[in-house]
Amino acid sequence: MVPDAPSPAGPLEPEPLDPRERRALDVVRRFGTVGALFLALGSLGAGAAPVLNPVQEIPVLRLFTRIPTVSLAIAFAGMGILVISWLMLGRFARPDRARLASQAQLARTIAMWVAPLLLIPPLFSRDVYSYLAQSEIVHRGMDPYTLGPAQALGVADPLTAGVSNLWRETPAPYGPLDLRLGGWLAPLAGNNIVVGVLLQRGLALVGVVLIIWALPRLARRFRVQPATALWLGAANPLLIFHFIAGAHNDSLAIGLMVAGVEVGIRRLPRRGKGDTPPPLAKGELLYIGLGVAIITLGVAVKALPVVALPFLTVMVARRWHGRIKDLVLAALPMAALFGVLLVAVCVGSGLGFGWIGTTFNTPGLVRSWISPTAELAQLDGVLGIALGLGNHTNALVPIFGTLGYLVAGVITFKFLWDSFNWRYRPIIGLGVALGAATILQINLQPWYVLWAVIPLAAAAGTSRFRILATVVSAGLPFLLPPTGSTFDGRSYVLPWAYGAAIVVVLTGLVIVRRQAPLLLSRPSPALRAKADAVS
Repeated sequence: MVPDAPSPAGPLEPEPLDPRERRALDVVRRFGTVGALFLALGSLGAGAAPVLNPVQEIPVLRLFTRIPTVSLAIAFAGMGILVISWLMLGRFARPDRARLASQAQLARTIAMWVAPLLLIPPLFSRDVYSYLAQSEIVHRGMDPYTLGPAQALGVADPLTAGVSNLWRETPAPYGPLDLRLGGWLAPLAGNNIVVGVLLQRGLALVGVVLIIWALPRLARRFRVQPATALWLGAANPLLIFHFIAGAHNDSLAIGLMVAGVEVGIRRLPRRGKGDTPPPLAKGELLYIGLGVAIITLGVAVKALPVVALPFLTVMVARRWHGRIKDLVLAALPMAALFGVLLVAVCVGSGLGFGWIGTTFNTPGLVRSWISPTAELAQLDGVLGIALGLGNHTNALVPIFGTLGYLVAGVITFKFLWDSFNWRYRPIIGLGVALGAATILQINLQPWYVLWAVIPLAAAAGTSRFRILATVVSAGLPFLLPPTGSTFDGRSYVLPWAYGAAIVVVLTGLVIVRRQAPLLLSRPSPALRAKADAVS
């Protein structure tokens, strides 16, 4: 990570791509779109389909539901093609290049890759069915923070049927704004699961649009190429797979958070440690307040954006004289505004404050095998059995979960203090704090990594971070099958599906190499040396 320093006007303006590179970009764009189409077709038979699957009533398309292994192979092939297309697209977003893809070119590429996934069944998770059931509970005037779908709607209700067994009797862990929006959308869908999923995906799409809007603006402020930030944060396969195809409400929460940070610092002057602070700019306090308000709305969707508020406070305090006094003077009114607005949302939504308890209690029911804290608890349980002390895993899980929260809190405080003392840019501290808060959770999921990657994409300019984020973003999607489970217990089909997908992807790469050899060639030695110098 890069220590903070006085900020120049911004990154150098890159030159546009030359004709040969534009042709290669077009090939990448089309190749990724083919991958999205493959994934869309595969989702018909290998997605997280509703219990009463309407695809089974559609001629031709219902064939995919009868060949699930083939559908899974098609979906994996689409995922592989999209991930490789993203990696090749990164060639035109490297900050060490003199010529870069423009923001418009990257935005069009993202739109082409996202479009085929807007009307498909959910992928990688059944969470969207929980959103629908909880939204219906709100629409019927019941409390989603005390009643689960089975209790409020009944087991026989079509909306309950789609919810995973684990969540049928658990209260909602989401904020009042998210559920109130869902409650308003519920009567539009009724019992039509398809319409309900599309409406929830629409909310997730709003979050993606906010991310695409905020990232390049934040990147310019923090001396990162906007194209690099858009590629890593907005074109990221994890975002496409889980925020668009999976329709997760994390998208809206992150979108509001980064948009709030961008609005909040929009009128703050760029200055370094020791610089004399200029007078207040016109509208500066107003924009800070608007930023706090937008972040508060993000908190009312999912609690995690609350971490952004103290880092925004540090940015404001550093804009003045950077003293403890300035930190207190910035924190008090911002905290008061946050509290008033959050209470207004809780009361105005009619849902109250029950979500505060369920936010911390409900998600911990899931033990993710990719979570470090969950695996430590499992390992200690195995050691207990080996030593004849018994299996204490169930007792250890909440202990390690609490330790994870404590460690995340310590990391957050450290980076807050270091950011206040000009050792890091506050937005880098925000990304690290969010990464600690998500990765150390018992219920870590692949898309949680985006909470860290997206803000860091706008500010962390080192190649080491980009390489790490690229490896994680390219590898994590394949840890979770499109069904959101181990393919309904038939995990033996996974190796065959992976094998067939690899053949398809390799065939596609042969075609790409013939169309645009540039994409699969190595950078020149001079360019690699320049990249090493930048890092």
